[in-house]
Amino acid sequence: MAKSIMQKDKECYLTKSKIRLHKHHIYMGPYRQKSEKYGCWVWLRADWHNMADYGVHFNHELDMRLKKECQRRFEDIHGHEKFMELFKKNYI
Repeated sequence: MAKSIMQKDKECYLTKSKIRLHKHHIYMGPYRQKSEKYGCWVWLRADWHNMADYGVHFNHELDMRLKKECQRRFEDIHGHEKFMELFKKNYI
């Protein structure tokens, strides 16, 4: 498991809570393994992950926010071309 490129501490990316954390892969489906390999994931409190209707799995606006923030961070490290090669879509 690669370290997250989005955060250093094991705490909710949104609330900073350290309880009931779930690991959220920012790019899912066929890109889940690449998200894992390249650190494109964050810790989210369970409700912000998938245990409430406002969680990232049910909230398109929040999902897009995380995708954009992660793309920017990834590109700072690896560049835009590598992002497009791996994840196929520009979210910014």
